[in-house]
Amino acid sequence: MLSVDGSSNQQGSGAGIILEGPNGVLIEQALRFAFKASNNQAEYEALIVGMLLAKEMGAQSLLVKSDSQLVTGEVTGEYQAKNPQMAAYLKYVQVLNGAFATFELVHVPREQNARADLLAKLANSGKGGR
Repeated sequence: MLSVDGSSNQQGSGAGIILEGPNGVLIEQALRFAFKASNNQAEYEALIVGMLLAKEMGAQSLLVKSDSQLVTGEVTGEYQAKNPQMAAYLKYVQVLNGAFATFELVHVPREQNARADLLAKLANSGKGGR
């Protein structure tokens, strides 16, 4: 299971990623981006980095939780990606999706994604090590 969140503000942008494996393995990452990103871009970046991490760890099935309605809607096909940049992110997610036997992305309320949200906010706060 993968929980992701992206965050962007005037201090910067980043991602919070939590990957939970079947044997109790837990990987938590707070990533600060070296580029300016909108909140939606940060959400996609978080999803992509999380998917790459899951792939690298050998995951066959992936359930992803995100509180981004836009990203979840575009990936599930509920929304159409009209912005060219969002469409490019979506295309890459669809390519990565092929690395898993099963892949599901579900929208969860922000309260149910609090840990990933906290990691993303920590990453873009400018505090902590680099």
